Amino acid sequence: MPVSEALKKAITDSGLSYLRLEKETGILRQNLMNFMAGRTSLRLDSVDKLAVFFGLEMTHRKGK
Repeated sequence: MPVSEALKKAITDSGLSYLRLEKETGILRQNLMNFMAGRTSLRLDSVDKLAVFFGLEMTHRKGK
């Protein structure tokens, strides 16, 4: 699963509001809303913050 999809799933499954995520991660809720709507991508530091917050890890897949 691509990183962006994993993050979107984690955000949706958490049931947390964008305001709560903003307070917990420091990522502006407008950026989170635009990301979830597919209008923008997140900066790498924001991806890192969300991955840590949700306990996500990247793994290397063999092949492609």
